[in-house]
Amino acid sequence: MGDPRNVAHAKKVVQEKRHKDKHPPKAAVPQRPKKAEIENKKEPAAAESAVPKPEAEKPAQPAESAQLEKSLAVLSKLKELEFHSRANIEKLAELSLTIEEELKQKAFADAIGAVYAAQDSFQSKILKLIENYQAECARLSGSA
Repeated sequence: MGDPRNVAHAKKVVQEKRHKDKHPPKAAVPQRPKKAEIENKKEPAAAESAVPKPEAEKPAQPAESAQLEKSLAVLSKLKELEFHSRANIEKLAELSLTIEEELKQKAFADAIGAVYAAQDSFQSKILKLIENYQAECARLSGSA
């Protein structure tokens, strides 16, 4: 019996040949027109219609829906930043204790205290931003 790797390779080659025979190259398939070309063709038809249709209001709703989706993604990223900020504060507190209590390095204790204060300030600001952004997302979801 042959090496299983050779058998598996031969099987793969046979499958690829069968797949190529069933599906001719895609170059022979006509390509779809680009989005800009489609829009250019639609514009003259829209200009001919003098009576506004109720469908003209429908694109506003998907735009609001898309805006809500993107806003929720931003909110998720903000929450992720806040999570990491909280973790940084905890690590800085541990390091501060180590530097002050165990190593007795006063100069570095002051420096890490300043970094801790800056991170704490960031934490407060990101929490406020998240709160305001959640209110905006709620407003968008209510109007959509």
